[in-house]
Amino acid sequence: MGNVKGILFADYVRMIRGAKSVDWSRHLQPDDLPYLRMRIAPDEWYPMASFERLGNAILAEIARGDLQAVRMWGRLSVEPLRSTNPMLVAERDPVESLTRFRVLRGTFFDFEAISIPMLHDGEARIAIDYGMGMPAEEAACMQAVGFFERVLELSGCTSVSHRFLERSWVVDPRTLLELTWRLG
Repeated sequence: MGNVKGILFADYVRMIRGAKSVDWSRHLQPDDLPYLRMRIAPDEWYPMASFERLGNAILAEIARGDLQAVRMWGRLSVEPLRSTNPMLVAERDPVESLTRFRVLRGTFFDFEAISIPMLHDGEARIAIDYGMGMPAEEAACMQAVGFFERVLELSGCTSVSHRFLERSWVVDPRTLLELTWRLG
């Protein structure tokens, strides 16, 4: 299934640690539980299977199944990532911002979870395939929507919209996200 970098894994662990009243063992496997007690190193690799289970647990207990909350979290995740990668957003250049993300993405997963098969002024198509089951894949795609919307806004875009052309969690072999925007 692959691995995810600690910088992303740590976000999930922090969220779970913050909800102390939840019995997380109901959602996680025994080999996931040590991650909740250990220091997560930002530059180390962690198993994608555990990341998926952590995400499903967060979706169930913290987001309560609300995919719009997941989308908002995706939006909010841009600033911390930008603080550690200040070159992520190119002012008034959304194509360059998405290109920079494409390069950065390769440092987060040891497989191609996200690719950008089409990118030009005003439109992008983003292929998403984390290889997870439902509901994790749908939630991860909604998180990606929020993330990309915010990156585009910080690049100076207005009228940012999205639609899913293909959805792996329904029937399609992959997820294909279309983003459109105007430079403001």
